[in-house]
Amino acid sequence: MFDPASLKYDVNGLIPAIAQDAESHEVLMMAWMNAEAVAQTLQTGRVTYWSRSRKSFWIKGESSGHVQELVELRVDCDRDCLLVLVRQTGPACHTNRRSCFYTAVREGAETEIMKPMI
Repeated sequence: MFDPASLKYDVNGLIPAIAQDAESHEVLMMAWMNAEAVAQTLQTGRVTYWSRSRKSFWIKGESSGHVQELVELRVDCDRDCLLVLVRQTGPACHTNRRSCFYTAVREGAETEIMKPMI
């Protein structure tokens, strides 16, 4: 059985988690989890992160309705980063964009490559 405690967390007890759309493979966002968030995500199927600024758990979509349903959790080779494959409802980014990665650096300049969905 998988044990969230077997992962390598940083000095704050956190591990980076990259959310990726399970069908399109689009990278949606990066956030932090602790062992309890990992366990809760696996138990409920709703992706749960740890907010460093609020110092509390947040279930993606709990207030916005932009839910991330867990499809699969993957662990990298060093066990210090997670890939969370999800079914994303609505935008993943708090700016109402599909992805948090909506700015590209092209020819030395920042370029917005994605408009808000709503």
